[in-house]
Amino acid sequence: MGKYTRCYLFLPDPFPSAHKSKKYPTMKTNVARPPIHTHEGAVAKHINAEQQLRRSVMSCMLWEAEFYESGQTIADRIKSLIPSVPPDVVAGIAVEAREKMKLRHVPLLIVREMARIATHQHRVATALAQVIQRPDELSEFVAIYWKEKRQPLSAQVKKGLAAAFQKFDAYSLAKYNQDGAVKLRDVLFLCHAKPKDDAQQALWKQLIDDKLPTPDTWEVALSAAGSEGDKLAIWRRLLAEKKLGALALLRNLRNMQGVNVPIEEIRQALVDIKVERVLPFRFISAARFAPHLEPDLEVAMFKCLEGRAKIQGKTILMVDVSGSMDGAISGKSDLKRVDAACGLAMLIREVCQDVEIYTFSNALAAVPARRGFALRDAIVGSQDHGGTQLGQAVRAIMGSRKSDRLIVISDEQAADPVPDADRKAYMLNVASAKNGVGYGSWTHIDGWSEACLDFIGEFETTTRE
Repeated sequence: MGKYTRCYLFLPDPFPSAHKSKKYPTMKTNVARPPIHTHEGAVAKHINAEQQLRRSVMSCMLWEAEFYESGQTIADRIKSLIPSVPPDVVAGIAVEAREKMKLRHVPLLIVREMARIATHQHRVATALAQVIQRPDELSEFVAIYWKEKRQPLSAQVKKGLAAAFQKFDAYSLAKYNQDGAVKLRDVLFLCHAKPKDDAQQALWKQLIDDKLPTPDTWEVALSAAGSEGDKLAIWRRLLAEKKLGALALLRNLRNMQGVNVPIEEIRQALVDIKVERVLPFRFISAARFAPHLEPDLEVAMFKCLEGRAKIQGKTILMVDVSGSMDGAISGKSDLKRVDAACGLAMLIREVCQDVEIYTFSNALAAVPARRGFALRDAIVGSQDHGGTQLGQAVRAIMGSRKSDRLIVISDEQAADPVPDADRKAYMLNVASAKNGVGYGSWTHIDGWSEACLDFIGEFETTTRE
């Protein structure tokens, strides 16, 4: 099992020989090294720079503090690791973080750091064009580029920004054309983008002249609303015309209920929702403000599982409910790290053929056979949220319960030694802490989206062949 622990989610190793080169050496396993520890005190595993980069990136809300580390500490570690990882691999991690883990800002930081490094600069343009998927990310990237000081953009950065600029239509440019330290028109001038046709040239002239048509967004429409009746009419129109994106819909359920939007219309919008860019825990947040819509939110959330084959056999799932998992995901959100874990657990419960679920903190606790938001409630309320006795919990399971696989969802900050796995075992890391325990005999996965489930399916298919 150990040889599979350095893994990608669907991204093959594009640089297989680079890990053996002098520039990007593999870690020597026969050299004694001083022990390293988790924040709770357990001995952690020594891992290579690529693995360190992945665990720091895939659940990172850039510059947001986590329970054990500041956002700046995590960002500085990401920057320090990039020179030690092959450029194609770094670019792949940035794209995966954006497309699979649905993170917006940390991929921009990665590409910005690549632009500083001579050996990595040739991958900047293509990586930047891939990770920028909204117009405001053009401005955000330049702001990150200038965070330390204002300086000329590199040729590769200009090329990547120019390619990204060509992807956006009039509506998206108008929607994200906001005042700020860096405006979209500034980026257009800086990168010297060339329009792909006369229509785009005319569009960009409107952007330059600040004459883009006002976009029909919920923010614009509601800013002009006066009475509650006006707001009700606006919400109903936006729903009927399908003008609300998935995140806007989920975040505004409370506002729509506040002006008495008919519940049938909201439910229909949830039926039509596109979940490709929505992380599972966003549905948990939405359910807090609209608990009577939980059945509809469950159905919407499970849409991301459509087309996935069941994971066959018996699965034991263990979910970390220690105190650190109650840490906020970001300072602007009510979401906690345990919400990310519960979101994954809710999906795993659906996709596994046969599953037993437990939680661990100071003790190991069995969770009733529930599903959806009822499972979330059962996980959170299963026991007090205290220490992280992960090793004790794993030993108890391995000594008493047989299964085809073991899946642990955790921030990996164990307080006690974690044993080698005695079966197929996965450690799903939903935090960015520096050190972890789920390597070696454990197959390690970083992240918090449904792509983690895809990896398990792909991995098991590959290992059977």
